[in-house]
Amino acid sequence: MRHHPILFALLLLAACGTSTEPEHVKAAPPIPDLLASHVDSTVNPGDDFFAFANGGWIKANPIPSTESNWGIANLVVDGLREKIRTINEDAAKAHAASGTDQQKIGDFWITGMDSAKADRLGTTPLNTLLQRIDGIKSAQDAFAVAGELNRAGADVLYGFFVAQDSKNSEKMAAQLWQGGLGLPDRDYYFNNEAGVKKNRAAYPGHISRMLGFLGQDSATAAKAGAAVMAFETALAKKSRTLDQQRDPYANYNKMAVGAQLKKTTPHLDWRMLLNSYGLPLCDTVIVGQPEFLSTVDGLLQTTPMETLKNYYRYHLLSAFASNLSSPIDQEDFLFYDKQLYGQEQQRPRWKRVIAKEGGSIGMIVGHVFVKDYFPERAKKRYDGLVEAIRSTYADRIKNLDWMSAATKDKALEKLNTMTKKVGYPDKWQDLSTLQVDTASYAGNVLSANRWHFDDMVSKWGKPVDRTEWEMTPQTYNAYYNPSNNEIVLPAGIFMLPGQPDSLADDAMVYGYAAASTIGHEITHGFDDQGRQFDAKGNLVNWWTPADSTNFMQRSEVMAKQFDGYEPITGIHINGHATLGENIADFGGIELGLEAFKKTDQYKKGEKIAGYTPLQRYFLGYALGWLGHEKEEALRSGLLSDVHSPGKYRVNGPFANVPEFYEAFNVKEGQAMWRPDSLRVKIW
Repeated sequence: MRHHPILFALLLLAACGTSTEPEHVKAAPPIPDLLASHVDSTVNPGDDFFAFANGGWIKANPIPSTESNWGIANLVVDGLREKIRTINEDAAKAHAASGTDQQKIGDFWITGMDSAKADRLGTTPLNTLLQRIDGIKSAQDAFAVAGELNRAGADVLYGFFVAQDSKNSEKMAAQLWQGGLGLPDRDYYFNNEAGVKKNRAAYPGHISRMLGFLGQDSATAAKAGAAVMAFETALAKKSRTLDQQRDPYANYNKMAVGAQLKKTTPHLDWRMLLNSYGLPLCDTVIVGQPEFLSTVDGLLQTTPMETLKNYYRYHLLSAFASNLSSPIDQEDFLFYDKQLYGQEQQRPRWKRVIAKEGGSIGMIVGHVFVKDYFPERAKKRYDGLVEAIRSTYADRIKNLDWMSAATKDKALEKLNTMTKKVGYPDKWQDLSTLQVDTASYAGNVLSANRWHFDDMVSKWGKPVDRTEWEMTPQTYNAYYNPSNNEIVLPAGIFMLPGQPDSLADDAMVYGYAAASTIGHEITHGFDDQGRQFDAKGNLVNWWTPADSTNFMQRSEVMAKQFDGYEPITGIHINGHATLGENIADFGGIELGLEAFKKTDQYKKGEKIAGYTPLQRYFLGYALGWLGHEKEEALRSGLLSDVHSPGKYRVNGPFANVPEFYEAFNVKEGQAMWRPDSLRVKIW
């Protein structure tokens, strides 16, 4: 999956048409080539290719105060927001009949934009849940309320979901996962780098201020903030690290509810919880981290009830902060966006409402979006590009010198049966029973959270619907789903801010599109995690022992390479946590390059704006990561994200590509140079 998705959507300023102006009218100066205009010629490409390719643009485009990062991706997303804003405003003016898609879009927008009403209501939309928290008298009460809060969208204690069984992809199974932390990831509670320590020290004060909005005096709230921090730290101690969570076998523990799960958590009534969710027949669950649930069980017995209540109150307010009154919203922004990510000012309210809308009624909006902005011809174009990359990957697998014929056959079966979903669903999700009204913004979000939770739970015991999408069409992202063995490329990632991508030369298209998204997502099916699932989406070992060992040895070379990068003094990239994304980046680059070599542009070898086709391919890929970020955002990402920072997603894989050395005459002694013995060679 993409964290900062590579751009199909580019500002293609390089295109020039035939002038129709009269001769006496002075012609406009030619528009600079998009790729060449971003280059920083003071940087040698062999020293830092990212800075060479993107440095000119970065110097001329500082990060706005409303953002924690800034790049060409932001421009594309802003374009998407403007389109969605038009859809919302049109719906709000329509006063459509109750229950229609237009009514739901319009009412969600109206309540979201009504900040005055949100201020008047304060926390009252959450009163029922707050009263449930106030009424907790025992550990069993606390466990029951945790189930209600998770259904409402507040992450407390653990994560519960219904999804495909990793070892039987035809079955939807109930699953439990670690959760309940307010900081970005478990390492944030223990890492002693100066910036992390500063953020960690600020967290209890933020909790206290949030609890103050519920009427607690400053002294009481201060004690509560410290106690909640201690409680979360205890949860974090038994939480698995990012890289530990990447082992699908270690995080697959099927347990009978009445026996094994009861033994793991003797005080927790899971039968009661499952019944409350409408799952009386569910007798087994898949547990990701049993030791974490054991810790939850113990903490519920030993933690003072008032601390548990404050922990719940804080997480409930935090989950809905942006939908409540301005003071609550502002306090949440000051900690999470400013303190942790360096964003100086909030984005305009309309942008924030659109972001929340995507998770609440995004598929309803998406149905309108694709009709207006994603024609069928665009869907067909990218269908074809997927097949070009698939064909190239098949050839590469056949020619691997380290894989046996038996494993190659299985790999090719998986590749050939991999489903592609491009643009938007063929079958749309039915949200007709979701209620949206004008009572309150937080009420609409709460209603949507519960609807989506109940919809997820309702899938238990039913045949798997492989037509479903996990992202809305207007989402600027893409993903690979191992249980379905599918790549999903939403329409949003194809949107252009101004001009069609048909005006881009093939080198750019194959760099930023074929390599960075399509090739990337396909390669996820064969990264360190994806390779462990077969063609049908089941977690099963289809590799020969020798081939599996060979793959792991080759992957370890990449893990060590990225372990060596230190973007912030004292914080290295976690090479194993980011391994899947790094393999996918590298695989995508190799696939895109091999496919590009078949084009006329590559064969002709003619320069554009002073760069050869091969050079433009690498510049095109780097363009997708054009941008920069605040140090605060970089720090938080290094500790909580399985994606490497953008700079290293360019420089890291390029250092393993022989054609890159050829294209830019990279020599030994330069920072980008790696000896052949240390270069990664996988797919």
